[in-house]
Amino acid sequence: MTTQLDHIASRVGSPDRMGQATAVEQARAVAEVQARVIVAQQCPRSVDAAVRAMREACAQMQLAERAFYAYPRGKDRNGKPIIISGPSVHLARELARVWGNCEYSVNELRRDDKAGQSEMLAYAWDLETNTRNSAVFIVPHFRDRSGGTPQQLTDMRDIYETNANNGARRVREAIFNVLPVWFTEEAKELCTKTLANGGGKPLAQRIADSVEAFEKIGVRVAQLEARIGSETGDWTPQDVAQLGILFTSIRRNEISKDEAFPPADKGVTAADIGAAPANGNGHAGVPVPAATAPAERTLSTEPGSSTSDQQKRLWGAFTDLGFTRDDRAEARAACETLTGRKMARGTMENLSEAEAQDVAPRIEKLADRAALVALLAEIAGGTP
Repeated sequence: MTTQLDHIASRVGSPDRMGQATAVEQARAVAEVQARVIVAQQCPRSVDAAVRAMREACAQMQLAERAFYAYPRGKDRNGKPIIISGPSVHLARELARVWGNCEYSVNELRRDDKAGQSEMLAYAWDLETNTRNSAVFIVPHFRDRSGGTPQQLTDMRDIYETNANNGARRVREAIFNVLPVWFTEEAKELCTKTLANGGGKPLAQRIADSVEAFEKIGVRVAQLEARIGSETGDWTPQDVAQLGILFTSIRRNEISKDEAFPPADKGVTAADIGAAPANGNGHAGVPVPAATAPAERTLSTEPGSSTSDQQKRLWGAFTDLGFTRDDRAEARAACETLTGRKMARGTMENLSEAEAQDVAPRIEKLADRAALVALLAEIAGGTP
């Protein structure tokens, strides 16, 4: 009987003779899997402890802000973009961690440069219950372009990032398929509540902060109001939370600001929101339109000019991959490889604004720490 593994091996090809080192590695891999299964069954998880850890994690804004994704999928009858959102791979990895005895990964099985595609494997495995979900899929080396012919990818970094993005989506679904539904549903509800609560800030302040954040990337208040369907004074905590999801997705290049927000002529600034009087519901009043939109500022290329927000974002991306304070030297080395220069001091503190703006999304796109190692190895090998 031919198995799926045999089929893959026949396509990839195998050496005529197996060396001693290869045989040792195969035996070690088999022994490691057996050991993980035995340890998982001998040290079963505590469901109560997992639930407590999940609730504590989902109450943190750092996770809630990364817990959901958003991307465009066509337009409705009125020409308004349809935004699809759901739980992200960041939430999936955190839930797998607190659930315990779970293993997941995404691997490139074969790359065919002539055919312009990669054969990938993504899986998640509950070692305790022996529940496993996996998928073998093909990732074409192309990038979709709106209203045009897909662009063929030849740059190694572009191919790697495309594979990583597609693999992250598959491994996310694999993790959610092995975790209990009640566990993931409660986590999503708690993250939504955390976003709606906004870390305890008053609603009027959260609205002003949201407007200011979008203003920095060139999105005006009128566009936000068109997206929500009401003026700022009528926004609810859920509306602000949805805008937060869109903002995070724009930062990660999952969706462009033009896809998320239709153009609008009307414009007001964050200062207008903060200065507007509160209405009877305690919300910020309707803002007064500003005369003109401010010109977008050019990012500085001076080392050390990165902002504190950029530094926090970049370190947050590293911590999502499992980095701790003890790993700052490794984070610095990664930044040096990604920017192509030595850091004179610190890590994030020595980056320029332009470098931080480029490096952070590349780290956020990675599925795990192994993916970072692979990307750095490709760059060190000569890939630009």
